[in-house]
Amino acid sequence: MVITDLTTPAERPGALGKLGLCFGIGVILGSLLGGTLSSRFGLYAPAYVALLANGVCAAISFTCIPTSTKSAAAAPPGRPPAASVFDLKEIGRLLGLPGVRPIFFIKILSGLPSGLFMIMFSIISMNFFELGAAQAGYLMAYFGVLQMVVQGLVIGRLSKRYSEGSLLRASILVFSPVGLGLALMTNVFHFCLIVPGLVFGLCAMNVVTDSILTKAVPPSDTGAMLGICASVQPLTRTVGPTIGNLLYKRFGVAAFGYLQFAVNFLLFLYLCKKKVPQKAEKAP
Repeated sequence: MVITDLTTPAERPGALGKLGLCFGIGVILGSLLGGTLSSRFGLYAPAYVALLANGVCAAISFTCIPTSTKSAAAAPPGRPPAASVFDLKEIGRLLGLPGVRPIFFIKILSGLPSGLFMIMFSIISMNFFELGAAQAGYLMAYFGVLQMVVQGLVIGRLSKRYSEGSLLRASILVFSPVGLGLALMTNVFHFCLIVPGLVFGLCAMNVVTDSILTKAVPPSDTGAMLGICASVQPLTRTVGPTIGNLLYKRFGVAAFGYLQFAVNFLLFLYLCKKKVPQKAEKAP
C-alpha cells in the first residue's frame, strides 16, 4: 500500500517488481542462514534470529514510514468513515468498480493450477523427483534466484516498453506451454528447464494484476484492494491441499500441468476478445 501511494501509476509495476525482488532475496538468504544456524546452534536459533529481525523491522516501520501516505485529496468528499476489514459490503463495492471484477477473477483462476502444484511440491519432490532434503533446498534456492531476477530486473523493464494488458496476456500465454511441460516432464532436469517460464508467469501475473487493480480504485482504497489481492494466496492454500491431494492421487503429477494448460488457454482466448486497459487510470 505504501509503495502504491508513493509511486505514480507509470512507476507502479516496476516498484511492485522490486518489492518482489526483496522477497526473493529474503527467501534465498533466509533459507541459507536458517540451515546454517539450525545445524550449528540448534533448532531454536533461527526462531530467535527471526524474532530479532522482526523487531528491527517494526522499529524501522515506526520511525521511517509516514503515519499516513494518503494525500489530502485521496478520500472523496462525503465519503463515510472506513468500514471494518470484514465488511462484505465494502469488499463488494470494490469488486463492483469498473474493470475490477474481471481482472480479479483472472488473477484467481490463472494462478490456481500453479498454486496447487506448489502446495504439493514437497511431496512431488520426494515421491516423483526422488530428491533428498538438501537437493530440494537447492531446487528452491534456484527458484528463488529466478524469482529475484525476474521481479527485480525483467518486469520493470518490460513494463516500460509494453502495456499492462500486453504483459497480462503474455503471462497467461506463457503459462499454457508451461502447463504442457509440467504434464510431460519425467525428471527434475525437465522441471529445471520449465521453472523460468513458470516463474515469469507467476511474477508477471501478480505484479501486473496488482498494478491494474490498484489503479482501478480510488487512492484511498489502494490498501483495501491490495488486501483483497493478497487474500488470493491464502484462499489457494486453504482449498489447495484437498484439491491437490485428490488430483495427485488419482491422476498423478501430469494432472496439474493439463489443468494449468486448459485454464490459461481459455483465459487467453477470453483476453483476446476482451479489451484490457492499456494505460489504466485512477478511479475518480
